[in-house]
Amino acid sequence: MPRLTLAALLLMMAPAAHAACTAPTPPPASEKPVKPALPQKPACLDAKGGCPGWEAYTYNDGIKAYNAQLGPFRTSAEAYARKLKAYADGSVAYANCEMQSMQ
Repeated sequence: MPRLTLAALLLMMAPAAHAACTAPTPPPASEKPVKPALPQKPACLDAKGGCPGWEAYTYNDGIKAYNAQLGPFRTSAEAYARKLKAYADGSVAYANCEMQSMQ
């Protein structure tokens, strides 16, 4: 019985074997959000006389739609940025693990 206890004690005191380092996986590029396109500015906006009412209203509606799309884009972009940061942090941890495994 004392030998068994001594063997168990020695096993617990032995340095722990290093687990295999796991390389991180980057987020898929297909998840990268695409920024909405600004509506084409009509040439008449810069003209001296301005735009006819319908063209100004159409452009204004396009700007409103663009602004409405910016909120969801920002949410998606921030989520993708968090995934990229996690990948970068995981890469550092992986590199440190590999360096420690060579010691």
